[in-house]
Amino acid sequence: MTTDQWPMTNEKLGDPRVHSGALSGRRWPCYSYRVVMRDETGFEIFAVTADKGIRAWGRDLPEVFVNVARGMWSLMVEPGTARLQEMRPVRVEAGDRETLLVAWLNELLYLYEAEEFVAAEFAIKELTDTTLEAEVWGERVDRARHALVGHVKAATYHLLQISPMAGGWEAQVVVDV
Repeated sequence: MTTDQWPMTNEKLGDPRVHSGALSGRRWPCYSYRVVMRDETGFEIFAVTADKGIRAWGRDLPEVFVNVARGMWSLMVEPGTARLQEMRPVRVEAGDRETLLVAWLNELLYLYEAEEFVAAEFAIKELTDTTLEAEVWGERVDRARHALVGHVKAATYHLLQISPMAGGWEAQVVVDV
């Protein structure tokens, strides 16, 4: 998808440039006009100076949290290469919904960095504004089969938002690459 096919504007909101969200029309601050990758099944990747942004949407918050996780994994490992061989339980707590999203992503990064675990699927078992419990299915990294496409260091609070929209929810997070 090229930039001129995406609903962008030249309008400014403070320093960042803004554009409309994929489904809601909500205006998101963004430090780049270029959408790097768009996935029709629930997330898109956009460029942010020296980082990457993930914008995800879904019918409910669990679907949004799963789609943000899928977006982050797509920045590290070629999608579709991990198999459902092992399950890792994940539980995170935080003071609010936005901080919970960052904690969720950083816990997934821990699985990758410390346990060399590549996720294939995510099942949110419980989600409140302050607690998330999930099952993460995947396998250990196999460098012969898993094409490593990049490295994500951490999820950040920069441009972090979770908002209701018509028909569901939308979230945005920037990851340090």
